[in-house]
Amino acid sequence: MMNILLLGAGGREHALAWKIKQSPLCNKLFIAPGNAGTSMFGENVGIGVNEFEEQKEFCLNNQIEMIVVGPEDPLVNGVYDFFKAQNDWNGIVVGPSKFAAQLEGSKAFSKKFMQRHEIPTAGYAEFNKENFEDGKVYIQQHSLPIVLKADGLAAGKGVVIAQSHVEALQVFEEMILHKQFGEASSKVVIEEFLDGIEVSVFVLTDGKEYKILGHAKDYKRIGEGDTGLNTGGMGCVTPVPFVNDDFMQKIETKIIRPTIEGLAKEKIVYKGFVFFGLINVKGEPMVIEYNCRMGDPETEVVIPRLKNDLVALFVAMENSNLPQQIIETDDRACATVVAVSGGYPGDYEKGKVISLPQNIPTDSIVFHAGTKEHNGNVVTNGGRVLAVTSFGDNINDAAKQSKKLLKEISFEGMNFRKDIGYEFE
Repeated sequence: MMNILLLGAGGREHALAWKIKQSPLCNKLFIAPGNAGTSMFGENVGIGVNEFEEQKEFCLNNQIEMIVVGPEDPLVNGVYDFFKAQNDWNGIVVGPSKFAAQLEGSKAFSKKFMQRHEIPTAGYAEFNKENFEDGKVYIQQHSLPIVLKADGLAAGKGVVIAQSHVEALQVFEEMILHKQFGEASSKVVIEEFLDGIEVSVFVLTDGKEYKILGHAKDYKRIGEGDTGLNTGGMGCVTPVPFVNDDFMQKIETKIIRPTIEGLAKEKIVYKGFVFFGLINVKGEPMVIEYNCRMGDPETEVVIPRLKNDLVALFVAMENSNLPQQIIETDDRACATVVAVSGGYPGDYEKGKVISLPQNIPTDSIVFHAGTKEHNGNVVTNGGRVLAVTSFGDNINDAAKQSKKLLKEISFEGMNFRKDIGYEFE
């Protein structure tokens, strides 16, 4: 039995808390800082995800033996290295080292890594202030559309698909000269546009061996039919019909295995989740991006389908025992639909009282994302507020069930996409 500290405050962390609490290996669960939903499965602690010293003190005072890192920020800032450098704390940290987290934290780092290990991805070039003029020439000669990515972390907003050279040049200037995303856009990666359907695959690794936990397709655009501005994700479905055994075999052979072997060869310390953001281009998988943690809202469908004890998998990862684990998943389809604040992904107000359903069917779960408790009420505390997950015989049934439950949920300005999973009907 272990005391576990989970870092984060979103829908991903509520799903992880829900799953971790089911493990017989979990004694006490603490979530820092958590939300109104996570408090149902453990104790919320008022410590930020990047407050490493405070986290350490808490771990020592509460006999914490495992830290599970939800979001990317603390990973890129070196939370793994911080805890591994302590003499007085010796527990399990689920998350990659600071160096390894550059796979997500730096687009240029991940592109070079893929090149070295011959992992299929879009052709690219990188530019900064020093070779800004070369970048302009490169853009003018580039085929359309052009993808521009801020090199660093920009909270999911640092990617622009420009439809014209004029737009691309404008965005390029905005990112580099006007520091649109601060330091994150001091370097910009310019890529060819890949046309196809996106899918994400999730893996747990110890840096040498790995297990595939599941896959999902998320919906980034705010509007129905994939229109409007990009968001952090409006919904998600699994399993995706085109990810059959043959396609998964290709993903494993051409992408997952070379990636994990690359980590091992380069002696990169990596004990945690790898999120492979992929695109299916005419039946061939290619990497769009790596993330060094679980996705959100993907976690809200991948984790409910996972039948294994998640804490036992973390222990197996720590003990180099992953090959002995057999991953089992629920046969049913799973869909999550995200309820967002009015105005999101632009400006929105917080503090709206949320009315939640009295009875939730056994095949549905309401995961909290941007919520908190205030004066005895659950109120909105972010752009993405709730993720309603349901099981069904197929994607369509699962999505219908989530939408039905969302009709019983309300807060001022609430908005959700009614067409999650539309292309699989």
